[in-house]
Amino acid sequence: MVAVRPSSPLAGSVTVDGSKNAALPLLATAAALHRPVHLGNVPANTDVETMLTLLQQAGWHTARPVRDAHPTVLLPSDKPQSGPDPEVAARIRASYYLVPALLGAYGRARLPWPGGCRIGERGMEQHFKVYENFGDRTTVDDHGYLVEAGAGRTGTVSLALPFRSRGATVAALLRAVVAGRPLRLGQPNLSPEVLSVVEALQTAGWECRVSEPVLALAPPTSVSGEPLAWAVPGDKVEAGTLACAVAATGGAASILGVRSDDVAPLVTALRWLGISADIEGDTLTIQAHNAEPTGRPLRAIASLAPGGLDADFEPSLMALALILPGTHLFADAINPGRHSNLLPQLARLGAEIQELSPTECRLTGPQRLTGAGVEATDIRTGSALLIAGLTAHGVTTLGGLEQLRRGHADLPTKLHALGADICEVTP
Repeated sequence: MVAVRPSSPLAGSVTVDGSKNAALPLLATAAALHRPVHLGNVPANTDVETMLTLLQQAGWHTARPVRDAHPTVLLPSDKPQSGPDPEVAARIRASYYLVPALLGAYGRARLPWPGGCRIGERGMEQHFKVYENFGDRTTVDDHGYLVEAGAGRTGTVSLALPFRSRGATVAALLRAVVAGRPLRLGQPNLSPEVLSVVEALQTAGWECRVSEPVLALAPPTSVSGEPLAWAVPGDKVEAGTLACAVAATGGAASILGVRSDDVAPLVTALRWLGISADIEGDTLTIQAHNAEPTGRPLRAIASLAPGGLDADFEPSLMALALILPGTHLFADAINPGRHSNLLPQLARLGAEIQELSPTECRLTGPQRLTGAGVEATDIRTGSALLIAGLTAHGVTTLGGLEQLRRGHADLPTKLHALGADICEVTP
């Protein structure tokens, strides 16, 4: 566990790791293309390591060269493999990204139900509808699901998602790649993570037309066997967590390695609260030492709409809002179990948060928090508790670091580099 005490204003500069949420679908994209891919800026968190293990178990060759630590994903071996270990695959949610690659390599994909953070149901219905539109057959049982590739069909696959599901959008893109068929996908998810997949496919020769109503994909006219070179974008959520920590302590810092569009909704929220936040190039700058809180109510509503507030920003903003004046509303219907994780842990620190529904809550700040023992029950709850611990009176001890490290290789070290009073302790 780690111990956190109130810190002097955080200051300095720090570079974020590559994004876990972008790295996982990019690794699956590399596998689906059946071409050598050199993928840079891959983070070393445990979810990514698990995905690399699953690829190896399914027959892909992966390597992390010692000099640059960037994995290389190669073609599957000629020798059939037993496939991903269900026990390993159940550790992460993103195992479902591997279905198209497994269909292309073996004609079938047998996987357990998605695991990872316990923040709500991990529905697969939209994924299954995607595969059915490609002629695949899906069967389910208590242990997971089996997808079997259908007979070779041709022509454009057209379907519309009932909501902008990131997982189902990636599933449709990668299934089209494996089938070599054009795709017209209505109401796609256009998050930065999906757009990273689109950009990667474009480097492989696929024609992509992106708009809010329809995402269109067409196969390349010719296929080269040359290795592809991609890079994982910087982790926008890690950048947001660090930015809220700097703001909460009244500090001034530069956070490097993040794309401006990826953090634009967070920057808007911080400015609304009276925190000076600017993004230029790949650097997010927070100047909170002379901040004058506006007292205006923040409405942090998680959204799948293009340009909406990513649900993973919400917990860090909640921890920040606890010490700022105003009555603030938070809602996350995308992950319906997240508040049931986060709110009881913040309550241990003395936070008073009114739960309006399982997915909506309201709080009025500023509040006085007191250090206590808390638990990172999921990745983003752990991040928010670190921020709260920086402002609470006394010592806050955070357990459950294995959850935090699923998404961040070492977030406490980055906070320490900015001056946070934080260290690892023996329980």
